[in-house]
Amino acid sequence: MGQRLSWEAAEAAGEMDVAELQEWYKKFVVECPSGTLFMHEFKRFFQVSGHEDATAYVEGMFRAFDKNGDNTIDFLEYVAALNLVLRGSLEHKLRWTFKIYDKDRNGCIDRVELLDIVKSIYKLKKACRVDTDTELLTPEEVVDRIFQLVDENGDGQLSLDEFVEGARRDKWVMKMLQMDVIPGGWITQQRRRSAMF
Repeated sequence: MGQRLSWEAAEAAGEMDVAELQEWYKKFVVECPSGTLFMHEFKRFFQVSGHEDATAYVEGMFRAFDKNGDNTIDFLEYVAALNLVLRGSLEHKLRWTFKIYDKDRNGCIDRVELLDIVKSIYKLKKACRVDTDTELLTPEEVVDRIFQLVDENGDGQLSLDEFVEGARRDKWVMKMLQMDVIPGGWITQQRRRSAMF
């Protein structure tokens, strides 16, 4: 027989309780009566229409949440995504971020992929009116510095291990890899405006 996790143990571990799960389900069904969240609905939630680079980043987030690759997010994927961004460990969040950055899904992030993401996030910060007072480096300078600090074997690509360890080891790298645009922050901010979350 399989092991069963009690709701009390889940709650003690910082996971959601039954009432919270039911609340999320009610909001999900109201916003997505079909039982699935489509890309256009996800984009609407993040309010990125008309911003090409911001849209590309949000599409990457959607693909990272769409575990089975069917171009929709069902309720289980939705709960897993919210649990990750609201309660996930640093390791899990970094692994998720890596999946977004690795656009060609070859298991490494090259300079072009990282530069595309950094540029998108710079524009997304502007599109979402996130504070940009600390923008001192150009996207190219950010990418160069990240590769200097993180690409341990000098092959011009960041492996998952280099990405995670580099972010853990250096606070600046962590900040730049996350670019202060953490989905958990967006979700918390957007919760007040949307019935979905």
